Amino acid sequence: MILDSLKNAEMYYAQHPLFKEAFEYIKSVDFLHAEPGKTELKGKDLFIIVSDSEMKAEGDAKIEIHNKYIDIQLPVSKAETYGWISRSSLKEEKAPFDEERDIQFFEDKATSVITAVPGDFVIFFPSDGHAPCIGEGKIRKVVVKIRI
Repeated sequence: MILDSLKNAEMYYAQHPLFKEAFEYIKSVDFLHAEPGKTELKGKDLFIIVSDSEMKAEGDAKIEIHNKYIDIQLPVSKAETYGWISRSSLKEEKAPFDEERDIQFFEDKATSVITAVPGDFVIFFPSDGHAPCIGEGKIRKVVVKIRI
């Protein structure tokens, strides 16, 4: 997991061949005024989802993991808190892995909690269990999906 400011995004371009394209796109769009929905930049290899999501209490946020994708998550309208736990520590499956949606949920509780504000980003790798959308009210957020 990485938490940093978009101002420092270039430091992470070498982490994946599509990170540069993803971050350059992110920096070029006013997501606060963008239409919600999915934008494919490189088909299923790189796409962006803009959503208006309901936030939840920390105790109600479920840990999730992905096998095929890295998530870059950006809060747009306000701060967003995330729970984190190492995938290797997860033990309480909520349901089997959904191959089509590339997601599995767990009942385990986060071992760490972080908060990102607009202008920050968080990167979750397949080794990271994460619980997004912790907070109150609604949030406009962006999730960039990058196939590993």
